[in-house]
Amino acid sequence: MSPEPDADPAFEALLDFLKRNRGFDFTGYKRASLARRVTKRMRDAGIQDFAAYMDYLEVHPGEFEQLFNTILINVTAFFRDPDSWDYLASEVLPLLIAAKHESEPIRVWSAGCASGEEAYSIAILLAEALGIPEFRRRVKIYATDVDEEALEQARRAVYSTADLEGVSPERMDRFFEAVGDEFVFRPELRRSVIFGRHDLVKDPPMSRLDLILCRNVLMYLNSQTQDVVYARFHFALNPTGYLFLGRAEMMLSRTDLFEPVELKHRVFSRRPAATPRDQLLTLAQAGSPLAEGQLADEFKLRAAAFDALPCAQVVLDDRGRMVLANARARQLFGLEDADLGKLIQDLELSYRPIELRSLIDRARQQGESVTVPDVVRVDGGESRHFEVEVSPLRSNGIGVFGISIGFFDRTASHLLQEELQVSTSKLEQTTQAYHSATEELETTNEELQSTNEELETTNEELQSSNEELETMNEELQSTNEELRQMNDILQQRTHEIDDSNAFLESVLAGLRAACAVVDTNLCVRVWKQKMEELWGLRAEEVEGQSLLGLDIGLPVEALRDMIEACLRGAEDVPRRTIEAVNRRGKRFECIVSTTPLFDIEGAVKGAILMMEPRGDAGEKESGREA
Repeated sequence: MSPEPDADPAFEALLDFLKRNRGFDFTGYKRASLARRVTKRMRDAGIQDFAAYMDYLEVHPGEFEQLFNTILINVTAFFRDPDSWDYLASEVLPLLIAAKHESEPIRVWSAGCASGEEAYSIAILLAEALGIPEFRRRVKIYATDVDEEALEQARRAVYSTADLEGVSPERMDRFFEAVGDEFVFRPELRRSVIFGRHDLVKDPPMSRLDLILCRNVLMYLNSQTQDVVYARFHFALNPTGYLFLGRAEMMLSRTDLFEPVELKHRVFSRRPAATPRDQLLTLAQAGSPLAEGQLADEFKLRAAAFDALPCAQVVLDDRGRMVLANARARQLFGLEDADLGKLIQDLELSYRPIELRSLIDRARQQGESVTVPDVVRVDGGESRHFEVEVSPLRSNGIGVFGISIGFFDRTASHLLQEELQVSTSKLEQTTQAYHSATEELETTNEELQSTNEELETTNEELQSSNEELETMNEELQSTNEELRQMNDILQQRTHEIDDSNAFLESVLAGLRAACAVVDTNLCVRVWKQKMEELWGLRAEEVEGQSLLGLDIGLPVEALRDMIEACLRGAEDVPRRTIEAVNRRGKRFECIVSTTPLFDIEGAVKGAILMMEPRGDAGEKESGREA
C-alpha cells in the first residue's frame, strides 16, 4: 500500500524496517496518530529523528517490545459502553440465535481483542442467552490480536477487581472464580474462547461467522486499509451475520457491504452481494487470488463481447479521446488501430454521418443519453438509416468519466415505417371518430366522478350526524340505571380496542418498509420510526401536516394521484418506483405502494403508504456501466 502524500520518507523507511524485521505491518495505520506514538517512544528513549531510532533498534532488540506496546494501545474493559452491550444482548443476539438451527454452531470473532475482556464479555452474553450447556455445545469465539503480550494475558483469563468494574456482582458470582485477590473466568466456559495472533490486513479472514466484534480498532487505520478490512469482514460473515463496531468509529465507506441496524450503537448487518460479480469484487478486495483471476477472465469476456456487438459502437474517455471501437464500427467507418487515442474532432466520424461534438457536449451537460432517431448515411449510392445514441458513462452512478456512441441500423424498420404510414392514413377517419367518442366518455366520467364526490361529502355529513345522535344516546343512557351493564361492556370493548391498537402498532413497527398513514385531507395521521430514519423528520414534526407540503427527499406531489385513487376506495393501485434522496443525501429508487384505510362500516378513512428502497438498484447500475 502506498504511503500517504505527506508522509516523511524517513518515517516510511522505519515502518518498512519494522515490517521486514519483526513482521508488524503498520503501513495501513493513519500516519498522524502512528507518528505521534512512535515520536513519544523516541522521546522516552532520548532519540530525536527516525533514522537514528532505526539504528537504535538494530543495536537494542529489546526496544521493539517497548515500541510495540506504545503503538498497540490495549485500552479495553468488560462491557465497555454498557448501552451498546445491552442493545446487543436484548436486540441482536435473539435475532442471531433465532436465525440458527438448534443443531448449528454459533461462531464469533473478536478482532483486536487486546487482553480478552471483550471476548469474555460476549461469552457471558451468549451463555446467558443460551444457557451454559448449550453455550459449551454450540459456541466458538475466536479472539485475535497482533500483540502477543496482550494475547498471553487474555489466555490466562485472570483479572483484578478493578478490571471487573463493569461486571455486575451476579455475573461475577456466576462466571468467575475467586483465586486470592484475583478472579479467573470459569475454565469450562474458557474452552469455548480460542485466542490467536492475527493481522487484520495481512492474514486471511475467518469464515462462516455469525458475529464480528471489532471495536475501536479501525479508527487507527487509513481509509484504504479500512476498505480492505471491511471487504474481509463481509466475506467472513454469514448472510445473517452482524458487525459490532466501537462507539468512536463511523462506517463512512463500504456502505455497499453493510447497512446499519442501529447506528447509535454501531451495529451493522451484512448486505448480500447482489450478483456473482459483486461477490467476486468483494473477494478480490479481500485478497483472494482466485477471485482476481476470475475478474481478469471476465474482463477478457467483456472485451470480446463488446467487439462482437452487432451495432457499431465507439467509446470516448473524459478528454474526448476514442479508446474503444468494436469490429462493426471499424468496418462501417473505416477506423484503424492507429485511430485509438485520437481526439474525436480529429476523426471523420465526428462530423459524418452526423455532427457528434454538439451531441457529446449535451450528453455531458445533461448527464443523460441524447438520441437522434433518423440519421441517413449514403454509401455507394445506397442509403442506410441509423439511430445514433450518445450516452454518458458513470462510475457508481456519479460522475461522468466517458461517452459511449452507438449507431443502430434502422434501415429495415425505416422501410416498414413508410409502409405503416400508408396504412395509418387509411385509419385516420376511424381514429377521429374514436377520439370523439372517447372525449364524450371522459366528460361523462368526470360528471360521475363529481357526483361520487358529492355523495362522499353527504356520507361524511351523515356520519357526523350519526355521531351526534350516538352522543345524545349515551347522555340518555347515563341517566338510566338499567344500562350500567352495557357501559361495563363498552369499557371492556375499549380495552380490546387498545389491545388491537397496540397489536397494530407492533405489526407496523415490525414491517421492513417505512409506513405512514394519511387521512382524507392528505394530512399525516401516523408517521412510523422507519419513515423518520428514511427522511429525517420526526413524527411530532409531521403529524397533522399535509403530506404534500412536506419538504423531504421524495417528490410527494407525484403521489397525489395514487393517494386520491385509494381515497376513492381503489384497492389495486399499482406500486410506483420514484427517484428519491434519503436523509443522508443518498439517491435511491423508492418503491411506494398505497392501500385504502377503511373504518368498521367499510368507508374510506384515509390511505396507508408503504415506502422501501428498491433492492436491485446496485445491479442496474452495474449493468449500465458495462
